[in-house]
Amino acid sequence: MKSGKRVALVTGAGRGIGLAIAEELAGEGCDVAVMDVHDEAAVSAALERIGGRGAGTLYCRADVSSAADRAKTLAAVEERFGRLDVLVNNAGVAPRARADILEATEESYERVMKINLQGPYFLTQAAANWMIRQRRENGAFSGCIINVASISAVVASPGRGEYCVSKAGMSMMTQLFAARLGEFGIPVYEIRPGIIATDMTAGVREKYDRLIAEKGILVQSRWGRPEDVARVAAMMARGDIAYSTGQIVTVDGGFTLRRL
Repeated sequence: MKSGKRVALVTGAGRGIGLAIAEELAGEGCDVAVMDVHDEAAVSAALERIGGRGAGTLYCRADVSSAADRAKTLAAVEERFGRLDVLVNNAGVAPRARADILEATEESYERVMKINLQGPYFLTQAAANWMIRQRRENGAFSGCIINVASISAVVASPGRGEYCVSKAGMSMMTQLFAARLGEFGIPVYEIRPGIIATDMTAGVREKYDRLIAEKGILVQSRWGRPEDVARVAAMMARGDIAYSTGQIVTVDGGFTLRRL
């Protein structure tokens, strides 16, 4: 049965930034499909939090790097809700071990690129074609695509080069899909989080605490929170900046602000 509400698919929403975005979109009146690799028991609390904001929920256990899993997920969303209005490409991984680019392995590069770039690229392709069909069937359809990249798209970290390259690629992916989907009225946006307190950054907490406190690397001298990113995603999904397709919103406390 087709949902009477807008429907958002958020990848990697079992925790961290993805969960915060899913909760925020639920609070905005969306039903939410969550795509993640964990078993359902591991994300049950997250689903309860999303549902507690008034959303109908669907969990799709799937790996974004798998073509079969991507197709299965979109089919499940269509069967459950009958529509897709918002795609949030949030799922991503860091290298399992940080390695200097002079020593990093092809295995690590391929893993990071498949999850962080190749998977989202082709999930977006499939979702965009579905959105185009919806637009043709209903001229009032209002969809959008949101890519959660990273300041690593423009800030070089030679100890995790594959991650930086994947996020730089996602940034170009945003521009490409924004250019292609303009004629269909489907805006595409990018969010670039900076130092955000999540499971991914837990292992470098001490390092960043020191840099924030002693080196003053941030203008706003605190860690970012997942909800800081989520509020930007909600703004995009609501259509607050509908005439700004292809734009990037950086959520980094001023890290990339040039200063003297």
